[in-house]
Amino acid sequence: RLRSSPVTIRFVTNTTKESKRDLLERLTRLGFDIAENEIFTSLTAARNLLEQKQVRPLLLVDDKALPDFTGIGTDDPNAVVVGLAPEHFHYEMMNKAFR
Repeated sequence: RLRSSPVTIRFVTNTTKESKRDLLERLTRLGFDIAENEIFTSLTAARNLLEQKQVRPLLLVDDKALPDFTGIGTDDPNAVVVGLAPEHFHYEMMNKAFR
């Protein structure tokens, strides 16, 4: 019924463990009729903010989430994006983030 109504449909999640593409594949396998542009994640919001502020982030996110930041410059970071990525939370990386 939603598809036949004149409303915009969005699937919203706060996951930071997987890219939009991976999420799309998983939801499609579960039987959802969904397009990638209908998915809005916290990583989508983070990317939008990075582009708006024109900053270069240190990405402390799961490796599977990195595709959502393709094209975003990360050399000489002046911002930090934190997601659920326990493998990246160690002294060396935290020290880099604080600097």
